Amino acid sequence: MQFKDYYETLGVEASAGEAEIKTAYRRLARKYHPDVSKEKGAEDRFKAINEAYEVLRDKEKRAEYDRLRAQGYRSGEEFRPPPGFGGGNGFGQGGFRFDEGGGGGFSDFFESIFGGRAGFGQRGAGAGAPMGDTRAKLAIPLEVAYSGGVQRIGIDGRTLEVKVPAGIRPGQSIRLAGQGQQQGARRADLLLEIDYRPHPDFEVDGRNILYTLSLAPWEAALGTTASVPTLGGKVELKIPTDSDAGRKLRLKGRGLPGKPVAGDQIVEIEVRAPKAENEAQRDLYRRMAEAFRD
Repeated sequence: MQFKDYYETLGVEASAGEAEIKTAYRRLARKYHPDVSKEKGAEDRFKAINEAYEVLRDKEKRAEYDRLRAQGYRSGEEFRPPPGFGGGNGFGQGGFRFDEGGGGGFSDFFESIFGGRAGFGQRGAGAGAPMGDTRAKLAIPLEVAYSGGVQRIGIDGRTLEVKVPAGIRPGQSIRLAGQGQQQGARRADLLLEIDYRPHPDFEVDGRNILYTLSLAPWEAALGTTASVPTLGGKVELKIPTDSDAGRKLRLKGRGLPGKPVAGDQIVEIEVRAPKAENEAQRDLYRRMAEAFRD
């Protein structure tokens, strides 16, 4: 297999901080999302971007990957894990293999380092869990957290359907009786701790959903009506006149479900200047500069 340079995949330096990595991920994920991109190989590129972000957003995974990368491996070089390296998360040990269904698409390189698919944590009894439970992490799409649904996972060749209730929060668990690791004559219960998969468009703040809306300068200045994606589908949002970059608009009840009330979606305005691609457009920018000159 070949070594993968996750920093190169996201187009950032190895010294990049969390904010820069997140920004790079969101920009690339939007560009190559299979639902919108018409570029050749977009789906494979999208999977590679998600895999890189899965590693670099997690402090423990990133530290383990950095230790490996420091040994001089470069992108595309033939790679074989050093003896005793990897598996720090306890994946796939003892013949008990977790595999996230739904086309996670993580590479053999990823598995050779971390020992299993993304989204699953250590086996074994954790704090507050009855002795003998098999624990794992299940990362679900935000859309499933919003509406509920069924997630399929593979365990030792078995396919299980996990019913996920709408509004479930990270850190909450779902118990599957008798579906864990074999312990003598019986199987332990499988306790799945929920996490959210990263999303190319949305951030999560409690039960609120955060979204950045890009507007052209004239749209922000003159006001407009924009089609805004939400977890429940697109909605039309009226943009007031003289809306500066950083202004936040609230879509009530468009966040994650909850009691007594659902969260909201917070839409933050970002003003972008379209690239001038011809002389007429450049001339328009010159006239705008003249008109707004003090």
